[in-house]
Amino acid sequence: MLLGLPGEDSLPDTPDRIEKRKASLLSRIVRRIIMVLYRWKGWKLDGHLPDLDKFVIAGAPHTSNWDFVFFIGATAEEGVQPNFMGKHTLFKGIMRNFMFDMGGIPVDRTRRANVTQQVAEEFARRDKLALVIAVEGTRSSEGEWKSGFYHIAQAANVPIVPAWVCNARRILGFGPPLYPSGNYADDLLKLARFMRSKLPDYDRYKVLEAQALRLVAEAKHA
Repeated sequence: MLLGLPGEDSLPDTPDRIEKRKASLLSRIVRRIIMVLYRWKGWKLDGHLPDLDKFVIAGAPHTSNWDFVFFIGATAEEGVQPNFMGKHTLFKGIMRNFMFDMGGIPVDRTRRANVTQQVAEEFARRDKLALVIAVEGTRSSEGEWKSGFYHIAQAANVPIVPAWVCNARRILGFGPPLYPSGNYADDLLKLARFMRSKLPDYDRYKVLEAQALRLVAEAKHA
């Protein structure tokens, strides 16, 4: 059923309730289109997602709206349905079921609990959750990463899986999981060096490594 039932918006959005409800027609159509596009473009995988129930996928670079299509396709190839954060106002009316079915997690920035806490609570509520985060924040980024992904993984006590993309060769790869140590600078440097090992000459990953090295140096002199 595409539209929600009358009064459905007032019901709690528990993971169990979402999983038991049949996926909306729109979400099923969109997923089929995404998989057709993913395979038609001829994308390949490098590496695999870990055999874990919960983790944060730190994806970069974020250069195109096509990124969403490729990540949905790649994770589907791995048998994983990815989740993403979305503004809570998008999960209302006729879009509500569609957003949940596509893996959306509503985030209310007006709540007393901050985004990190809200998402950590969602990790605690679910048996499985693979949260994809575009760690650069926006497509206009020069390559530096925002720290939100790290704080979420740390608060939820889950590992970070780096995901790199090469649009020229149409490859999307996954790296080994990294469990946050609490030292953001050192952990960011490990992630940066993994990304550079895959695309050594890519400018955005050079910027990322420089960012990590700067943070490490600042921490030593603090």
